[in-house]
Amino acid sequence: MKLLIVEENPGLRRLLLSLLSERGDEIRACAEGTEALSLCALEQPDWVVLDLNLARADGLSLTRQMRSLCSQTRVLLVTDEDDARLRELATQAGAAHLITKDWLIKLPQLLPPPDCNWTASN
Repeated sequence: MKLLIVEENPGLRRLLLSLLSERGDEIRACAEGTEALSLCALEQPDWVVLDLNLARADGLSLTRQMRSLCSQTRVLLVTDEDDARLRELATQAGAAHLITKDWLIKLPQLLPPPDCNWTASN
């Protein structure tokens, strides 16, 4: 399975790469929205793990753009905050899920197995 991690915090990005590399996925990572859009168009990842609050990009807008570029890509938004309105906005933007950062340690179990052919239509 192809994954794209979009996280500007280098320590957290390394942690995610470490956690997910044990699964055997093809993983790319970047820190900025423009690079994320380019990688999404080029790589067509199965899943994007996207920080909602990037310094120079709005995660909800990026989600809309990614879903437009790559209709089969599922976006998992990651945030510090958790409220019903934010979940609604994430769903409207096309995100498959929204999780808080305290759930990141369980991310390898939250995503489908690497050999799964699960697409956005499943």
